[in-house]
Amino acid sequence: MLDEALKGEIQNAYRRVLDGLELTPRYGQRLMIAEIARTLAGIEVDDAGRRVGDEHVCVLEAGTGTGKTLAYLLAALPVAKARGKRLVVATATVALQEQVLHQDLPALKAHSGLAFDYALAKGRGRYVCVARLDQAMDGGEDNPTLSLFEQALDSGGDDFQTLVQSLGEAYGNGRWAGDRDSWPEAISDPHWRRLTVDHRQCTNRRCGHFGACAFFRARRDLDSADVIVANHDLVLADLALGGGVVLPDPADCLYIFDEGHHLPDKALNHFTHRFAVGGALRWLRSLKKSLTELNQALAVQPTLARLLAGLPQAIEALEPRLGEAFALGHQLAGRPEGLGDGEEGAQHRFEMGRVPGALREQADGLVTPFAELSRTLEAMGDILRESLDPEKSTGLPREQAEPWLPLVALLHGRALEAHALWQAFAEPDPQGEPPRARWLTLERFGGEPELSFSASPVSAAHTLARSLWGRCFGAVVTSATLTALGRFERLQERAGLANRYRYQRLPSPFDYSRAVLSVPREAVDPADREGHERAIVDFVEALGDDEAVLMLFSSRAQLRAVEKGLSPARRERVLAQDRLPKRELVERHRARVDQGEGSILFGLASFAEGIDLPGDYLTHVVITRLPFAVPDDPVGATLAEWIESQGGNPFMRISVPDASIKLVQACGRLIRKEADRGRITLLDRRVLTRRYGRALLDALPPFAREIDGVVQGE
Repeated sequence: MLDEALKGEIQNAYRRVLDGLELTPRYGQRLMIAEIARTLAGIEVDDAGRRVGDEHVCVLEAGTGTGKTLAYLLAALPVAKARGKRLVVATATVALQEQVLHQDLPALKAHSGLAFDYALAKGRGRYVCVARLDQAMDGGEDNPTLSLFEQALDSGGDDFQTLVQSLGEAYGNGRWAGDRDSWPEAISDPHWRRLTVDHRQCTNRRCGHFGACAFFRARRDLDSADVIVANHDLVLADLALGGGVVLPDPADCLYIFDEGHHLPDKALNHFTHRFAVGGALRWLRSLKKSLTELNQALAVQPTLARLLAGLPQAIEALEPRLGEAFALGHQLAGRPEGLGDGEEGAQHRFEMGRVPGALREQADGLVTPFAELSRTLEAMGDILRESLDPEKSTGLPREQAEPWLPLVALLHGRALEAHALWQAFAEPDPQGEPPRARWLTLERFGGEPELSFSASPVSAAHTLARSLWGRCFGAVVTSATLTALGRFERLQERAGLANRYRYQRLPSPFDYSRAVLSVPREAVDPADREGHERAIVDFVEALGDDEAVLMLFSSRAQLRAVEKGLSPARRERVLAQDRLPKRELVERHRARVDQGEGSILFGLASFAEGIDLPGDYLTHVVITRLPFAVPDDPVGATLAEWIESQGGNPFMRISVPDASIKLVQACGRLIRKEADRGRITLLDRRVLTRRYGRALLDALPPFAREIDGVVQGE
């Protein structure tokens, strides 16, 4: 329970922050602090300090203006320290991560009276590998594997060598901490791939550069931090590795998932498997060509000699089978001759994730060879790692083992991913559970045809329930939009959140009656595409010259058609997405408003979330059509089919709740501060004519309503 001493510490810290930052206390913020503190302090533990209760998660929807970040930090940090746990704050976007790291935590430390340290956590791939940087500065001559694989990906040339020298000098004299994000210029992906490693390629303490390692220096800061700032992807990647690899063990963490509505989609991405047949054939051929050099360098060690001797047979077993899979995939996709002239790509999804028998047999025939190749490469990697340890004797000198470990580890990772993909195609789905989505993608790679096989669960709920909520000490999930149609069920279903957890919608500090939600006479049903476009064009032409407008479109084609249909004078006032970078568009929009001119921003879905234009910078939000997503992506389409097969209605179960969330987010662009006011116009008549329209309107904040020019309630 929340004892008086802890309660007093939180209340005192809150008062000090309010005074120090000259903030006004907000009712919703106080409720949020109390709910988080009660949940996290009330977690039951056994004698060893392990969690035994199962009411350790709270889910809080808190709108813009609540002051969420300070609320969860003030409530969770004292509880984490009292329970001997680490606080991990995970955001979905870089912008919020930077705000927490550079604004909120420094302000809290300066004014709250709470003593704590904090650090930023990033994955290994964001840091330079000092060993690789050192090799690259020497021209790479001492690493024979470079010529075999990495130079085939990117020769680098003079640009790469210039970059390497700059990075090396800056890291050597302490001007650069070794992370990609803090380098003042963008580093291209091909260049960066040659300068970093993943967890399989890293030799940790056995590396001769361990003392100077950028990643492990950063890890040492994490070890002493009370608060760790991360992102959703890093938390999920750490869990996929078993937990406690980059971040502390989940059982020792209190997690805050801000922007929590993104978590289910982020999780799905982590559990998707993909296999490019052409790419695999290329790396297998490269491996075959490298066998002579591998044997010369490593076969002096008996076990390695035996493992290397088995590789030609393993490769020979895979190549013809992959060639057959390549041909069958094209046949199943209806393109036995490959992509047509001028065709850049195509996709073929298997209905309900069901793979034809011939492909299932081929997949089954690839599972074992890739499993054996994975085991061989893993065993080779283990010996190479041990050879770097001066306390262990493997019979292989360190200087011979070290250059080959990155390559062997890289190929081990690729073989594991291949094994996982073919297993997903070969194994039937469990009875009663949603099927995996399975699909083929045809594309061109460097002018050559490529065929990729992909498989993904249609929901991350089971995995999140087991690996995250089931393992963590405690967690808070928060966002401005967590409910759909006013309820938490959709989030629970997608994120694996149990009914027994605590759920609350916190009151907003804003007076939403200061804004008008209008469905005007001009609104038409988008089914009449031309009529809808004409109505939007006419509406834009009639906008006031001094308005600051954000118009949100559901398709790029319609945005372009409306822009093209405008008069030259009106088109001059439009700032359209894709014409300029997002930040530049917003800055130009602000500049026009500052000069007393009107401005109209045309944007797609990304402009409906994350854009902050308070006060006079935005007085009118126009939503051209209800934000229904067509479930045409393989995962969404497969889930819809499964729901239908169970007697459900995927439109009402998925499309309408998801549209409700997006509509709330879009409307949320208008009221950003307590004094904001303005108008939201919805140019889609379906909100009045379809049975789901009332539910969508009722889920919106209590704006004043104006339907067909008539103010409601008068």
